[in-house]
Amino acid sequence: MVRVRARFAKLGKVRWTSHRDVARMWERALRRAGLPVAYSGGFSPHPLLSFGLALPTGCESTAEYVDVVLDPERSRTGGETWWTADPGEEPGSWVTRMAAGFPEHLTPLLPGGVDVVAARSVTADMPSLQQAVTSCTWRIDVPGDPAPVVVAVETALAAGSLLVSRERKGRTEVDDLRPSLLAMRVVPDAAGERATLTVETATRPRGVRPAEIASVLGVSFGTACRTHQWIERDGSQEEPVVTRPALGAELLGCAS
Repeated sequence: MVRVRARFAKLGKVRWTSHRDVARMWERALRRAGLPVAYSGGFSPHPLLSFGLALPTGCESTAEYVDVVLDPERSRTGGETWWTADPGEEPGSWVTRMAAGFPEHLTPLLPGGVDVVAARSVTADMPSLQQAVTSCTWRIDVPGDPAPVVVAVETALAAGSLLVSRERKGRTEVDDLRPSLLAMRVVPDAAGERATLTVETATRPRGVRPAEIASVLGVSFGTACRTHQWIERDGSQEEPVVTRPALGAELLGCAS
């Protein structure tokens, strides 16, 4: 078996669909493409897909990820398709070539607003996305006078703790959000009518939602867009799949 890791965007009205809905979208698209997706065993086989960190409903993203496990043996019996293996082609060469075709061939099979922007093959020994990602970057639109937002961010960064109430297994618990807010920066617009807040949040012990950040800052947010998920390796950060500069957040259409 081989694995392809795809990066995709989730923009516009589709942001109101749930994480489970996105999984179903991908299952349908892969089935329509006829790709040789590997299935689990047992009485209820299901396609072997694993997604990165769940995106809160209502948020946009240019950095969502899914790992797709494929069976290269089936690639030789697919007829004349874009993913059919050439005679004598090695699995490693086949999966690299096929991953390059994910954006072109799968995006038209996904709902509008869900666009595959890049894909690459990953080795079997690489950790899962859930295990590997240590932090995320958000770009958040903050309407209104930027001055109070600047003060709120400065106050939050100087605070020793930022308590927030969270629902967990039917109970309300109080957590300290401050250790998970790694960096925050406010950029007012030229007209002084709104600002863009950039936040880097840790994913452990658990992720941080934009609504929770708004709560501790005491401000109202517009659209929040996750622009990066980061893996820490040898003291530096890298993305699970890097996109070309032309596919950056601005051109992909993050509202913020």
